[in-house]
Amino acid sequence: MGKAGKTIMVLLQSLAGTGHKVIRLRPKVGDKLEMISFDPYVQKSVLYREMKKIRTLKSK
Repeated sequence: MGKAGKTIMVLLQSLAGTGHKVIRLRPKVGDKLEMISFDPYVQKSVLYREMKKIRTLKSK
């Protein structure tokens, strides 16, 4: 069997109400991810918040 992964892939959604989504990686033991990034629909930097986990990445 493989080792459990220490990194997870998560989906972040713009809080500007545009519905724009991005995928980022974060440590499995960390807090939910929030970051400021550029939203192409409103042409501004806005807050993105983690909505859900997509998958765990296997460690080698």
